[in-house]
Amino acid sequence: MKTHVQKWGNSLAVRIPKSFAEGMGIGNNAPVEMSLEEGALVIKPDRDRAWDLDTLLAEVTDENIHSEWETEEPAREES
Repeated sequence: MKTHVQKWGNSLAVRIPKSFAEGMGIGNNAPVEMSLEEGALVIKPDRDRAWDLDTLLAEVTDENIHSEWETEEPAREES
């Protein structure tokens, strides 16, 4: 597929076709890793940073949940 590079603010942008994004398993706001390999731009899903709140909360158990902690008294009218 051939396409064009377009200006986006002070950067340049290339749109990722829907079929390519689906093939990579990424969607809107997905974390990706970009690198240059032998003069080619390579974009890969960043699976190390791919998480969401539901996934994180599923890991919370009675054994690893943190209890409350006390802080200093409110300053002025913060209470």
